[in-house]
Amino acid sequence: MLFNSFPFLFGFLPLTLVGFFLLARWSRLLAASWLAAASLVFYGYWDIRYVGLLIASIAFNFLCGRRLSRSAGTTAARRLLVAGVAVDLAVLALFKYADFAVVNLNAISPLPLPTPRLVLPLGISFYTFTQVAFLVDAARGQAREYRPVHYLLFVTWFPHLIAGPVLHHRSLMPQFEREKVYRWSAAAVASGLMLFTIGLAKKVLLADALAPAVGPAFTAAASGAAIGAAAAWTAVLAYTFQLYFDFSGYSDMAIGLSQLFGVTLPLNFASPYKAVNITDFWRRWHMTLSAFLRDYLYIPLGGNRKGRGRRYVNLLVTMVLGGLWHGANWTFVAWGAFHGALIAAHHAWRDLRPAATAATTWPRAAAGTALTFLCVMLAWVLFRADSLGAAARMFAAMAGLGPQSPWPAAAPLSLLAASAVIVFALPNSNEWLQLAQRHEPDHGWQGVVARRALGPLGGTALGILFVICLSRLTAFSSEFLYFQF
Repeated sequence: MLFNSFPFLFGFLPLTLVGFFLLARWSRLLAASWLAAASLVFYGYWDIRYVGLLIASIAFNFLCGRRLSRSAGTTAARRLLVAGVAVDLAVLALFKYADFAVVNLNAISPLPLPTPRLVLPLGISFYTFTQVAFLVDAARGQAREYRPVHYLLFVTWFPHLIAGPVLHHRSLMPQFEREKVYRWSAAAVASGLMLFTIGLAKKVLLADALAPAVGPAFTAAASGAAIGAAAAWTAVLAYTFQLYFDFSGYSDMAIGLSQLFGVTLPLNFASPYKAVNITDFWRRWHMTLSAFLRDYLYIPLGGNRKGRGRRYVNLLVTMVLGGLWHGANWTFVAWGAFHGALIAAHHAWRDLRPAATAATTWPRAAAGTALTFLCVMLAWVLFRADSLGAAARMFAAMAGLGPQSPWPAAAPLSLLAASAVIVFALPNSNEWLQLAQRHEPDHGWQGVVARRALGPLGGTALGILFVICLSRLTAFSSEFLYFQF
């Protein structure tokens, strides 16, 4: 079920919301169970066959986690942790990487193996990583026991289940034990609807509008057809903004939906294209995944504790594996390696020229942002291309090499210009919300607009925006790009 669909907006969401607060009057446990059941229905709407796999994964990890929390720090706990994580990763590898492994083995083996062609269960990467982190923390003694229904909600909570954010147990499970979550709050509903509507507009009015400018050029690159330099650059720029608005919009909608129920999800976006360097970018883009990779991969590898050279290697390995997490394709490995090399180069530059990076003037920050944006945009070519060959042809077209197509750029410049203004010149959704919730008469026109957004005038404007978004929805609403991961 999609957030940007009529069944969700006018069926699932109101029924789940009303049912939750009505049941909360009698029993918080019953209300939490209602949310857990609704979350399973939300997941099963896509393909009911994989609900069983999700439930089995949850039961296995809950039992392992409970055992680990009781024996934390012991040899038995370490062995159980290894076994539990191995099972989680084996299931993920089977569904996500089996075809990729067989195809590559067949390329070097004289005895071809049959390709499994398994369907990738929706959200399996997210709920697997979420539970791996829980097991690691349980083995460290950092996760105490929780009620089974709260753990079930932690994993299946529908606003984040399909495409994140990647949740930490400490950020969500304790919330379902708080009384205020089970009380209707007009303020929480107002802020939640504000974020949801902004996210829906990003998806429907911007990301989906940019999509037609992206597909033809990358399809041409995949087939070996000629592409004009202007068309190639326009397609890459359009994809850069499309992916931003698509994933940022999903994150806003997830946080807003969760806020309706009084539950707070962690921030996952913080204007990443405003980053002044590549390290800053990864502190702003998909922040919960970056935190996971740092805490459960980079630091266990040694982090920066074993010298500069080892740190650069750890950064590269972390980003390569992060790229592979996004998909079973060499393009994602190359994308991760490219980012890893950029981050390692930035760390090396800081090590060699600490004085040059200590003070940041406005011109230097602007130049850093422009360079970072260009590097990220080039990396998105690898992320979007169907193969390394297609990516190479796209890069060649952007450089003006190879056969040039006469067909022009497909995206209207006005849409790209509006996207750039929104991304670089305006506050992000979280900043708008923070401004709206302040009562001090400061922060100029942005503060005035934000504060009115939660008032009658702002509510009317958001209502009009919501209706406009509804007018753009169809019976076949487009999926979010991160659903494929």
